[in-house]
Amino acid sequence: MSFRLAALILVLCTGCQGPKKAPLQLTRQTPSYLVAGDVIRISFPAAPELNQTQKIGADGSLSLPLVGEVAVAGKTVGQLEVELARLYKAQLQDNEVIVSLDTRAVPVVVSGAVQKPGKIVFERPATVLEAIMEAGGFTPEADLKKVSLIRIVKGEHETQLVDLRNVIKGRPTPAIYCSGGDVIYVPEKVLNF
Repeated sequence: MSFRLAALILVLCTGCQGPKKAPLQLTRQTPSYLVAGDVIRISFPAAPELNQTQKIGADGSLSLPLVGEVAVAGKTVGQLEVELARLYKAQLQDNEVIVSLDTRAVPVVVSGAVQKPGKIVFERPATVLEAIMEAGGFTPEADLKKVSLIRIVKGEHETQLVDLRNVIKGRPTPAIYCSGGDVIYVPEKVLNF
């Protein structure tokens, strides 16, 4: 078989593979939508007496002067600015509103072989290991090699296996940060008899 024929076969065979799926993004991510627990600053340049900083309630709303309860969870900062300008139009001559995010809430669910499984909300960036430690740490049966990080990416659940053995042993390891809505599942070790 000639070199050209072998090269052609190699190119054709490798070209038949579909595109490789990119690994789950494991660095810090800032979701673009406001969620319960986020702390936002609302400023009214023409009416500074109305300026305030509030934490979005568990029901996803804020209580604002002159307009009352406003549902904000699920909106972007820009969408909220537009809505507040509309709501304050009747009360203020200059209804310019500036909304900024002060603190991002990072809700994470930790389940499986941990001491206190459940939902944890961080008000700062947190790593997978920090979330597990906040859930009471690992149980003796935990398999640190196969921790699942489940994240919604473009509307689909994606799972990345995370090996935390090196982190626990104190070896330098890149930090893996949680994103809001992540689920961390710690499986139990499989016993082979």
